Parts: sequence; C-alpha cells; structure tokens
Amino acid sequence: MPVTKKLKAVPIPKVSQPLTQEDLTKLSSKQGLIKLLKSKNINPKSALGTLRYEAELRQLQIELVKLQRDVQLTGRRVAIIFEGRDAAGKGGAIRRFTEHLNPRSMRVVALPKPTEVEKGQWYFQRYVKNLPNPGEIAFFDRSWYNRAVVEPVMKFCKKSQYEVFMQQVPEFEHMLYEDNIEIIKFWFSISKGEQERRFKRRVTNPLKQWKISPVDDEAQAHWDVYTMYKEEMFSKTHTSYAPWAIVKANNKMKARLEAIRHVLSALPYEGKSEAKVNLHPDPGIVLRFHRKSKVVD
Repeated sequence: MPVTKKLKAVPIPKVSQPLTQEDLTKLSSKQGLIKLLKSKNINPKSALGTLRYEAELRQLQIELVKLQRDVQLTGRRVAIIFEGRDAAGKGGAIRRFTEHLNPRSMRVVALPKPTEVEKGQWYFQRYVKNLPNPGEIAFFDRSWYNRAVVEPVMKFCKKSQYEVFMQQVPEFEHMLYEDNIEIIKFWFSISKGEQERRFKRRVTNPLKQWKISPVDDEAQAHWDVYTMYKEEMFSKTHTSYAPWAIVKANNKMKARLEAIRHVLSALPYEGKSEAKVNLHPDPGIVLRFHRKSKVVD
C-alpha cells in the first residue's frame, strides 16, 4: 500500500491594514491622504516627502535615459567618478543613476584590491582597462583616487608612491580630456556624526552587513588625517578640465537628486531643452570646489 506523504500546512500571511474603497476615495485630496496615512500610523510628512522624492527621481532618470541614448548614438565616452568617505552614500547614488539605464552601454566599475601582478604595474594601468568605450558611460565606485586618500591614510602605499601619483594624476586626466573622454568627479561629503550613525545602522541591518569592514573603525579614528589628505587632493587635482563637484550628502535623498541634476546640467544631449524637470542643481547641495568651500566633513 503506497505511503501518502503528509504535507505541512503553510500559513497564509495576513495583510495588515488593507486599503478599503473608502481609503481609496481619500486619496483624491491632500487632506484625505494625510488623514489616511495617520489612520495607518504612518508619518504623513515623511511619506509625502518620499512620494515627492520618487516622483522627481523618476523624471530625472528619464533624462538620464535620454543622455545615455545620445552617448550611444554619437559614440561619446563618459566617466563619472564617485569618491568620498566610507558610508557617504556613493553606492546608493550610483544605483539611482543606473537603475533604468541600458546595461549594454554602461558599466559600474568597483575594483577589488590589486593583485600581486597589478601591484607591480603602473598604478593607473588597471583603471585604464576600465575606461568607457565609445557609446558608453562608466560609473566608478571609487577610482584611481584611492591613492590620494585611502591608501596613504591606511598605509597601503609608500610615501614616494603617493607623491608620484599626485604629480601624475593631473597629467593623466589631461590626456583623457584631450582624447575627448568626458569626466565628472564627485566627492560625497558627510559629517563625522552622520558617518558614525550609518556605521551603526550597518551593524543592525542584516541587509547591509556585507558593507561592514575593519576599515570602518579606522575611518572614525583617522578622521582628521582623512581630512588633511582630502584637502590636499582637492588642491592638487581640481582643474578646469576635470573639476571636483562636492555633494553635501548627510541627506541621502537630496544628494542623489542633486548629483543626477549636476550630471544632466553638465553634459549636452538631444532633447535636453524638452525636460519636464529642473536640471539646475541646488548650489547649497552641489558646489564646485574652491579653496574657501564649506564642506561638512
């Protein structure tokens, strides 16, 4: 006689606070929406802010798709560099940039630590291999500027290697500029207190624990040393052909929107004049580096 396998009953998840027809009717007015959110124990101000953010982000992402299409058709090469302290929001910003782009004509470059062979090569060599091809946008989640700040702070390079890099990088970027590679350099700027809060959230959030590294503690301990090297980097590598754009990133949503806006305002593309969203970045959030720049970090 065949044995019948007894199946375990799978509990059906309960839907908490479902929207009724009366709830949907309330969505027709701002007051009704606020009343509905309060009845569901949702902070109306926070929810409305998120809705506005999502709506504006979508419009800016539509413009990014138009920009990418223009880059594809004209064979342009665009390199967008994201630098900043640990937990400054570089990766999150890149995800919003690339969310709706064609993966065939864009790349996110996030290189691991160099191999033994790469350590013996010209420092820029492994980055040169990842520069954008014709018709492509490359997003660098950290770049050759590792040697300007992180490596000297953490003693990952010799003083002589750092000095050679600082001498060569303006010349290297000028060669890229002369070869018609369009370069945008971002520094995401956060306060020491905000960085500490984000590190703590990484520990408690199981979806972000992959971001935890021993370097996190060093980032706080060596805050002032990072600042010194960062200022030296700005001073030596901010040029007319590859300027630094500083993004005040304590507010992640604002930082993402204004960073996208900066790229769209800086680069030409077909259909730009028909945009249905403001393309001028907030100068209080994104500012071009100058010696008297006030940055939160």
